[in-house]
Amino acid sequence: MKKLLAILLALVMVFALAAPTAFADDTTITLWTYPIGGWGNSAVVDELIAGFEAANPGIKVQVEYLAYADGDDKVNTAIEGNAAPDLIMEGPERLVANWGAKGYMVDIAELWDEADKEEILPVVQAACFNKEGASYEYPLCMTAHCMAVNLNHFQAVGADQYLDLDTHTWTTDDFVAAVGLLAAENPCVAAVFCGGQGGDQGTRALINNLYSGTFTDADHTKYTADSEENIKALELLAGLEGVNFDPAIVGGDEINLFRQGILDMAFCWNIGAQLNTDNNDAGLTNDGDEIVCMAFPSDDGVPELCGGIWGFGIFDNGSEAKIDAAKTFIKYMADSAATADAVKASTYFAVRDKSDDVDLSNIYEGNDIMSEYTKLMPFLGDYYQVVPGWAEARTAWWNMLQQVGAGSDVTEAVAAFCETANAAAGA
Repeated sequence: MKKLLAILLALVMVFALAAPTAFADDTTITLWTYPIGGWGNSAVVDELIAGFEAANPGIKVQVEYLAYADGDDKVNTAIEGNAAPDLIMEGPERLVANWGAKGYMVDIAELWDEADKEEILPVVQAACFNKEGASYEYPLCMTAHCMAVNLNHFQAVGADQYLDLDTHTWTTDDFVAAVGLLAAENPCVAAVFCGGQGGDQGTRALINNLYSGTFTDADHTKYTADSEENIKALELLAGLEGVNFDPAIVGGDEINLFRQGILDMAFCWNIGAQLNTDNNDAGLTNDGDEIVCMAFPSDDGVPELCGGIWGFGIFDNGSEAKIDAAKTFIKYMADSAATADAVKASTYFAVRDKSDDVDLSNIYEGNDIMSEYTKLMPFLGDYYQVVPGWAEARTAWWNMLQQVGAGSDVTEAVAAFCETANAAAGA
């Protein structure tokens, strides 16, 4: 009889572990998501949510989709009106350095177990924690922002000799030589767009890489864009025929001009743009020219690319039930057998090599574009977007670029930028 009871007890425990997590009462949580690949597509997200709700009876998820044009304003208004969402999907610059730093979010450091710390890239982990050890973001996916070139245009003037098409890298000297050849045929080789903050990671990476400059210090406490290296890079761009500072456009506009064949290269690029099929097949311009993604040119040939990291954070709305449900959602999407589908929905790359013993390193096997793009991932550099005063610094950055484009002294312009940005950072 004792053996029978022991067997029955063991079976009950096994079934309990295998069964979906059930909440005692129905709990409805809200998720607001920025347009992170397919996470901005209701049809894609509905399928992911359906899987989650089936695995977790008792939890319902309502989704609202944000746009980058006014998403921050909507979230800030909701916070002020005590109507913030339970969950939000975005990057550390908002979740950690903004709303988390202001005390609006739940510390979810407990969600990071030892396996997470072994599987998730160190640069990603560092971006998701503040200096006190609190975590306000659990990451799902990432990408390396890069640039792109019209290979047909390069080949037509012989500028393709300056591209390493295997590693997708080139040097600053290669870049200058290629622009020289292209400018003989096209006065609009490239645009340093500065009409606003849209796509500004591209202009920062371009300028920082040309002569190995930095945007912030290593501890992310102050802005260092006024270094000799960055001044030299800006002076180079300002004097380079074919490269135009354009205060009328932002990154999205630059991409359109590139796709139309007006520009020979684009500084605002990532895998989402490479996969775009709105006007032609993926990896092709509107006219069918081949688009090649490239790392930014660097003086030593070893670029450091800005990374995009996206994941989930929880707003503290005072309900433990909703917080627990939100944590369950996060672990399901970002650390379970369902993670591969959640990552692929983003059209980006996993922040970890495996999840729940599921290999995430080959989820795009058979996709030539994704496989080729992965060559850029080892070049991911420091995720400095968590510096205090980030919002003010972004505005000051494109204002500075406009001043340089209008002929202002570069040294004075970047000094003014750092004064404004560091004042906002309290540095």
